[in-house]
Amino acid sequence: MVTGTCTGVGKTVVTAALAALAAARGASVAVVKPGQTGVEPGEPGDLDDVRRLAGVTDLHECARFPDPLSPAAAARHAGLPPVRLPEVAGEVGTLAASRSLVLVEGAGGLLVRYDDEGRTIADLARWLGAAVLVVTRPGLGTLNHTALTLEALAHRGVQLAGVVVGAWPDDPDLAMRGNLRDLETIAARPLAGALPAGAGALDPAEFLLAARGGLAPAFGGAFDPVAFHAAHGLPQKEIP
Repeated sequence: MVTGTCTGVGKTVVTAALAALAAARGASVAVVKPGQTGVEPGEPGDLDDVRRLAGVTDLHECARFPDPLSPAAAARHAGLPPVRLPEVAGEVGTLAASRSLVLVEGAGGLLVRYDDEGRTIADLARWLGAAVLVVTRPGLGTLNHTALTLEALAHRGVQLAGVVVGAWPDDPDLAMRGNLRDLETIAARPLAGALPAGAGALDPAEFLLAARGGLAPAFGGAFDPVAFHAAHGLPQKEIP
């Protein structure tokens, strides 16, 4: 399951990277989007980006709302029924029985509400017993957002699959370079990946290479956090 520390952090690109790597290994991959918001009927959504980048066609969008709001608020504003996460859990379970991998991409951050009862993607992960990959930003403010997200996961007993930087720029600033070490401290583990900024605009062959370089071996890639630190992190100064 893929979530983010907030909206616009690169969840869809990371989901597509996971799907592309699994498909390249010959795995049968399904991708589920419980709630798509901010997209009109007939317009391309997140799953269309997954199809374009990863070549995966086993795609399942459970609900769509035109307003760029949380799924719960968007459903209310449109006068439509909310996303029924218990039903989504059932669909994911059915898919998992016949697929090698089922990826679920949430909307916004971990605790975004899907209905007026306050159900979130964290609840869906808990019901399914799924580990959650957290996608975060590299820049200033990300440490607090990441720490809060990981604390919320731990409080709910949901397993962390890792932390991935959704879009690492070619020219990172001081805060981004310094955040690498602290993100790993917060997660109590090495980074699980860092996708290059602009990866979502690549063609499928280029994207597969970016996915391999941007995700850890646990996900089928070759990302090396030690080498990434050496290339992009701040050198540690000795305290006199």
